[in-house]
Parts: sequence; C-alpha cells; structure tokens
Amino acid sequence: MKIAIVCYPTFGGSGVVATELGIALADHGHEVHFITYKQPVRLELLHSHVHYHEVTVPTYPLFQYHPYELALSSKLVDMVKLHGIELLHVHYAIPHAYAGYMAKKMLAEENIHIPMVTTLHGTDITLVGSHPDYKPAVTFSINNSDAVTSVSQSLKEDTLNIFDIRKKIHVVPNFIDVEKHDNPYTDCERELMAEDNERIITHISNLRPVKRIGDVIEIFDRIQKEVPSKLIVVGEGPEKLFAEELCEKKGILEQVMFVGNSSEVLKILCFTDLFLLPSESESFGLAALEAMACGVPVISSNTGGLPEVNIQNESGFLSDVGDVEDMAQNALSILRDDAVLAEFKTKAKKIAQKFDTKNIVPMYEEVYAKAMKEIVI
Repeated sequence: MKIAIVCYPTFGGSGVVATELGIALADHGHEVHFITYKQPVRLELLHSHVHYHEVTVPTYPLFQYHPYELALSSKLVDMVKLHGIELLHVHYAIPHAYAGYMAKKMLAEENIHIPMVTTLHGTDITLVGSHPDYKPAVTFSINNSDAVTSVSQSLKEDTLNIFDIRKKIHVVPNFIDVEKHDNPYTDCERELMAEDNERIITHISNLRPVKRIGDVIEIFDRIQKEVPSKLIVVGEGPEKLFAEELCEKKGILEQVMFVGNSSEVLKILCFTDLFLLPSESESFGLAALEAMACGVPVISSNTGGLPEVNIQNESGFLSDVGDVEDMAQNALSILRDDAVLAEFKTKAKKIAQKFDTKNIVPMYEEVYAKAMKEIVI
C-alpha cells in the first residue's frame, strides 16, 4: 500500500508516533510518503520505502499569516497524483484533517478517490480544537474522515463529549519499539550524570505549563532531602526559566541538569531510576511509556490516558494532579530500597511490552484496510 503521512515534524508526541509508525509500516513493505514542512526529527531516510516531501509556503506581503493549510492541500494533491498514493493518514485534526479533506475534494474532481484516516492525539481536541473559533472546523473534519483513531480511551471519550461526532472512533494506543530501548550502554557512562550513591530522576517534556514543571521540582526537592539524587530535565519550553529560578530558590540548582532537546534520550533513560510526569493533562503519556520500556518506573498524575499506561503499584504510582506530597512519598517508597526499585523496574518494562510496535502497527493496518474497502466513489 502507498501511504501518505501528514504530521507535525517536531519533538512532540504526535510527530514522534507518526514518524515511528511510518518507519514500521515501511518495514512491513508499505511505501510511505511523509508530507510536512520540515523533515520529522526522528526520520532517517535510509530506507527504500520511505520518502519525504517538503511543503513550502510562499510568503506574500498580503498575508499576515502564511496559508499553510492551502499549501499542504495542494502538495497532497500533487504527491497523490505523482506517486499513486492510495491512502492519507493525517495526525492532528488541526490543521491536517482539514487540509486532507480539501485535498480529497480536489482529487475527486479528477476522479481520484482515496480514503483519509485521522488520528487524534490530544491538544488538537482538548485545547485547540475545543476553542469556539476552531470547533466547527474540527467537528467537520472528523466527521468527514473515512476512519478516525484516538491514542487512548480517555481521549476518545473527551472527543465524544466535546464534539458532535457521528464517526466511530477506534482506540489505537501509542507504541514504542521495545528492542530499541534495550540498554546498550556501559555503567561508566552513568558517571556523567550522577555519583554511584545517587539516584537519577528524569523528566522529559516540552516544558509547557500543562506539564507542571514546578511540581517536578517540588517532588524532586522532597526526594533529595531523604535520598541522594540528581534530576535531569530534558526539553525546551516556556517554563524552563521558571524551573531554573525555582531550583535556585530552593538551593538545588547544582543537583538539576537542564539538557535541552537532547538526542541522547535513550542513554539518559537507561540510567534513570525514576521518571516524573505530574502533568495537568495527558492524552496518553508517550514519555512515560518510553521510560517504562527502558525499565524505569513512573510517578505520574492520574489524568487523561495516563492510567491506561502507568499501572498503579506495578509500573509506578498515580496521584491527583498537584498532589506533590503524595507523589514524593510514592517516589521515596520505590527509591529507598534497591530490591523494591529492581522489582518496579522489571514490572515497568513488562507492561511496556504490551505497547510494542508489533502489537499496535497491525491495528493501524486493519483500520487502513477497512477504510480502503469502504471508500465511497
């Protein structure tokens, strides 16, 4: 099958999942065409079945905002005709499903009919999509998709509650390639992050307010008072300066490493003892899953799709949003004892295996096949 994948090419979860999906589909023998404004950060073009097509947006003084949706729709039409693409898979309702629908209509004028699968990832529904200025367009785009998937049951329920949806929504969870998360690093590399007697705590996000980076610092501050520890914060975002100032205020800045958008996430996770994700909301929690795949237990909030990934008292613990005291005590109950930590590490990795690529990608292939079969000409 020839599949076009449209996504945001950034470090965010939706772009990562879309990229990993495309690579996995190529490994299954499909021809995959990524169509976006920049090469996705995790895309390596050393595969005979993977192609990348850049969307360029002309700049004119007339436009205050560049019309990306228009350029994307036109590019989709051109690539479908040039490469014989058979299916569009768009990640994020805004603006990709809207642009995909327009491409479908333009292609239909030339008697080319292809299905569009839309995957909902989270903020395209709960934050951006629910805004009154966008809600009608999001509702229209979802209802006019040939198939719709969401990355968690929680997000599916949110979508049905927020919008007037007439389409069936299939839950296809996010996934990881478990084999890629096996630890290939030596113990001596751990010394770059912490002393032998210190635990390594990690947080990975885009450091937006919804990630509650202040709670990460508060939890770590409580941990380090009882267990020697280092905190590694991976990512860039608007809350980074606030987090650094809070660390300085608490006198723990020397124990916290802000490493930015690192390309060595797997190395960091392989030596991590505990992962913190106290988010205000998470449609799934891909960062938590990646940590678990490396054998790292998770302390998280119980919001959104997180309880579907982080299993209470098995892969870690869940607490109410903002309850930093409970999160800290749960963290300490894992970190104080080597045997307890080892047990949680083993269980975290076992649970992560349920979300392995080989289990989830066939679910997408099933959705594709059904959408292809049901396309109305």
